[in-house]
Amino acid sequence: MQRIPVAERPDLSHVATEHGLKFQAGEGIDGWDETAYYQFTLAQIEEDLAGPAEEIEALCFQVVERAVNDEMVLCRLGIAENFWDYVADSWRHGEKNLYGRMDLSYKGEGPAKLLEYNADTPTALYETAVFQWEWLEQATEQGLIPGGCDQFNDLHEAIVQTIAVLGIDGLSHFACNPDVEDDRGTLEYLEECAREAGLETSFLPVEDIGIDDQGQFTDLDDRVITTLIKLYPWEWIMTEAFGRHVPASGVRFIEPPWKAILSNKGLLPLLWEMFEGHPNLLPAFFEGDPSAAALADTYVRKPLWSRQGSNIEILQDGKMQSSSDGPYGEEDHIVQAFHPLPEHGGYYPLLGCWLVASKAAGLCIREDRTLVTSTDARFVPHVILD
Repeated sequence: MQRIPVAERPDLSHVATEHGLKFQAGEGIDGWDETAYYQFTLAQIEEDLAGPAEEIEALCFQVVERAVNDEMVLCRLGIAENFWDYVADSWRHGEKNLYGRMDLSYKGEGPAKLLEYNADTPTALYETAVFQWEWLEQATEQGLIPGGCDQFNDLHEAIVQTIAVLGIDGLSHFACNPDVEDDRGTLEYLEECAREAGLETSFLPVEDIGIDDQGQFTDLDDRVITTLIKLYPWEWIMTEAFGRHVPASGVRFIEPPWKAILSNKGLLPLLWEMFEGHPNLLPAFFEGDPSAAALADTYVRKPLWSRQGSNIEILQDGKMQSSSDGPYGEEDHIVQAFHPLPEHGGYYPLLGCWLVASKAAGLCIREDRTLVTSTDARFVPHVILD
């Protein structure tokens, strides 16, 4: 795995306009950096990233099976009690999942390590599936990168094909908080994929979802919502007032309720407890567990729920080395063995392996200047070249 400097496309401002992205002279495209790319071999992609991601996904399903049959596990995960049966039923009824992103630490050799699983509301989907693929094609045409480069990126085709076989009938609604730019952009792209798959779609803000006299959810035109593809975390839904109506609403949600188990950082200690020593897992424990003493005084502390690197603390030899602010942290925490991201000239790349219908389908890389990947991180494209 190499980080290779490269010239930007000369028409970058025009490219940004075509894609509706923000561009600033001297700074480039907001959240994107094509002054470098990462180069992998096919073996690294298949054997060190894609294969292990699918293997971890299978382990995750065993965690879900355990959780829905053990209320103590659901309690440890902080899932609201009035949702326990709802979450369990969604799993037992085989409600299908669409996509997720596993965030991995990988330096080009040795096993990649799972840092967390964004199983419910992952973003950077459009940048991965469309924008970096277009970069590959144009950079090849313009002679900026070697001929014969490929990319681990079947993401768009996989999403369209999967949506087409989810068995969605009639109108499908798409909802998020439109004030969160990353969420809105990701959901708009998912809606485009759904239309390509032949679905009739409609977007609405989460706050505009109504409830009729029968307890059914409705849109602003009083149409009953039967399928809701959301980019709105399950943990938010479970704590908000309208959430109490969800289990009886009759709505089919994508991602399904059982994904609340996997999008929770409590997944990490459960994985370690059940599959201790797995080469792609890091030791992790619920805070307060006596077994956490195995980490001594060097570890990462994370709240059960957080997004975009918020409220993460890194301790080394008992001293705080890094901490990030944010709105999370009042809930319980986990502690995880400290496995730093590799450094490439002052940049720390976090690799995100995308899964669609639980099959590895693409790779994104987000770089930050710190070990905690935050909202300041920039997406960097990649290539495969043997």
